[in-house]
Amino acid sequence: MKITATVITLNEERNIEAALGSISIVDEIVVVDSGSTDATVALARKYTDNVITHEWPGYAAQKNFAAQQASNDWIFNLDADERLTPELAREIEALRARPEPEACGFEMPRLCFYKGRWIRHSGWYPDYKVRLYDRRSAEWEGNFVHESVSVHGKTGRLRGDLLHYTADSASEHHLRMDRYTTLAAQESLTQGKRVSAGSILFSPPAAFIRSYFLKLGFLDGVPGLAIASFAAHYVFLKKLKIWEQWMSASSEAEAEILPQRRRDTRRVRGED
Repeated sequence: MKITATVITLNEERNIEAALGSISIVDEIVVVDSGSTDATVALARKYTDNVITHEWPGYAAQKNFAAQQASNDWIFNLDADERLTPELAREIEALRARPEPEACGFEMPRLCFYKGRWIRHSGWYPDYKVRLYDRRSAEWEGNFVHESVSVHGKTGRLRGDLLHYTADSASEHHLRMDRYTTLAAQESLTQGKRVSAGSILFSPPAAFIRSYFLKLGFLDGVPGLAIASFAAHYVFLKKLKIWEQWMSASSEAEAEILPQRRRDTRRVRGED
């Protein structure tokens, strides 16, 4: 069982060496960069010659492109801000020593480091993610945000944690959330989803209650409070942006229809 690790990057000089160093157990590493202006590419080339520049087509499409560049069918996808624990690395090494498994993909728990501590509640753990998969039977899906691997077959489970070093500060968290809610709203618009005033009003506090109380976020201390608050704000921003986009789309449609209505009115009045 030969494995290629794939990593997509954009200005990840802060993270890339630790990420690639943690995945050194694989047979090949492929890095696909979408135009970094920092030292990301140079640092990545210290670990692999397979560093490719490819224009950004979206998260899922970029990860599928990276998988297509691999020499092996088994892919381990790693984000630049993630690391393998020694336990997870040993499990993967054990898989490589055996014949190919029946499963077409393997999921693993992801443990996030946020505001100085590991988050084990708040709905953030175990947060199982499929990251090891056979590209012949699986691919990334998701046109805008929250991409995931769709496995056409059996999925196994590994027990070692995948470490995720998420936003370092509240400012970074907010900026990332603003970008993601815009993408999520665009996705909802393409799916024809709408929101009501009641949804904008009640969904954010429901998200806070779910994260802080039902998912035991209060056990994560101040970071747990921050996570719940950001979860509520995320829902609010997403729904408000969906409403904004629908209003904008309606205004554009009205602007296109209005001249025709005026012509029809003049025609009825005999003015034409």
